[in-house]
Amino acid sequence: MVTDQLLMRGQPLADVVSAAVRGGVSCVQLREKHLPGREFLAQALMLKRLLAPHHVPLIINDRIDIAMACGADGVHLGQNDLPVSDARKLLLPDIFIGWSVESIEDVRQSTGLPLDYLGVGPIFATATKTDTKTDWGLSGLARVRAATALPLVAIGGIHAGNAGDVLRAGADGLAVVSALCAADDPQAAASRFRSLCDEEINARRTWWRSR
Repeated sequence: MVTDQLLMRGQPLADVVSAAVRGGVSCVQLREKHLPGREFLAQALMLKRLLAPHHVPLIINDRIDIAMACGADGVHLGQNDLPVSDARKLLLPDIFIGWSVESIEDVRQSTGLPLDYLGVGPIFATATKTDTKTDWGLSGLARVRAATALPLVAIGGIHAGNAGDVLRAGADGLAVVSALCAADDPQAAASRFRSLCDEEINARRTWWRSR
């Protein structure tokens, strides 16, 4: 789950995230590009307390300082954020780093960086991710899958109707914004995504056993 409070229609962040976690969300990224630092930290600390009993990792988008201050499990960096190598020097060893890739050249560059996963997006056009070059599409995601062994988290325009296709194209995980944040029932929406992911995981295990 990637948060966007503008989509939550006045519902408290904690309530929406709690419902999504009950539905099966396995990781939460707090993304607050325009929130002042003090408010951002307060929300990060709140989510850390909320998620810890469920053993659900908290990722902070962009802000290394917020991640360090709240004890986040990971950070996600974009092409215009602090360089990955510099971030790695500042962060504790157990804090993982994700990095958004916008081109195949970015994917090739990732080979020499201390990264734990790549964020690939937008897969499809979306109003929640407009600061990127082009849409990857399923064929582009497949190209990324062929070019790297790093885990891939797909984002952008993903909903229950296309999530299976995205996973089969090579994604290891789904980063979902509006389909959870704007859902009438975030728990039910998350449960549907969880089922789709579990189905794909089981299919991959079956394929490997049959080889």
